[in-house]
Amino acid sequence: MNHKKTIRPEKVIQFGEGAFLRGFADWMLQHINETSDFNGSAVVVQPIETGMCDRLMAQDCVYTHIIRGKEGTEAKIIDVISRCINPYKEYNEYLRLAENPKIRYVISNTTEAGIAYRKGDLLSDAPPVSFPAKVAALLYRRYERGLDGFVFLPCELIDKNGQELKKIILQYAEDWNLGEGFLNWVEDKNVFCNTLVDRIVTGYPKDESIDLGYTDNMLNTSEYYHLWVIEGPKFIGEEIPFKKAGLNVIFTDNLAMYRTRKVRILNGAHTAMVPYAMLKGFETVKACVDDEEMSKFIRNCIFDEIIPTLDLPKEELIEYAEKVLERFVNPY
Repeated sequence: MNHKKTIRPEKVIQFGEGAFLRGFADWMLQHINETSDFNGSAVVVQPIETGMCDRLMAQDCVYTHIIRGKEGTEAKIIDVISRCINPYKEYNEYLRLAENPKIRYVISNTTEAGIAYRKGDLLSDAPPVSFPAKVAALLYRRYERGLDGFVFLPCELIDKNGQELKKIILQYAEDWNLGEGFLNWVEDKNVFCNTLVDRIVTGYPKDESIDLGYTDNMLNTSEYYHLWVIEGPKFIGEEIPFKKAGLNVIFTDNLAMYRTRKVRILNGAHTAMVPYAMLKGFETVKACVDDEEMSKFIRNCIFDEIIPTLDLPKEELIEYAEKVLERFVNPY
């Protein structure tokens, strides 16, 4: 890959180097850098001992992301990741991130099991095993340096992900006897947002041959659709100009409404089609929606049975449902 990487100040710590964050948050940051004066990069932290840091660093953390759908195909080179730190090998370098006053945001995707309390993690561990314990250690270093905290935008698919992360961090602070001052600092100087993410990221196309004209071992793919709902203060959207970049990011004080909409319509339609698909011998969602009889069943299920049960603005529900059906016919 012959690409001159743009060097930008590190403003984001990103826990997770997997396909999802590279095809969601990093893809967004790339667009934001190209359409505004944000001018920031993300430094990636590998959250578990075995990961892809070495593979990312081997190509200077630059990779190609391809979005694909019935609309067509669009490739973009992503160079928003400054570097990748493996705290299991470079723990002191990891802790030094806390000393950078320009770093403002923490984004994470450590899977549904990542935001969990693990008894036995210690501040003296290098590093602690659990993701929240690693964050607690990082925050304590930042507190010791007299700096303000971070804005957390966790992408893990659990309910109230931001509040759950904060709760566990405070538990470690109690376990480690870090003092009332630190507990108050975590509460007062940090912002823990609850978020909801929605994008199908299909990762590296292992069973396909995509001719880029160059070798890219970190090639990533996704659908066109993306949604990030953030339950948090509006200033975030001013500091990171999502809207100016044309991104589908919603700030709200009621995340539950959007979660209910997604679970009932998207997940509900998926679940409803399974027994019918098994009887028909279909193996993919696209095969289901391409079948006239089954397509009618899915539409009736969504519009006649699911939507009437939701106490949400009807026009928004219909618009979202139509978008879901469009996503179902994605050939990729």
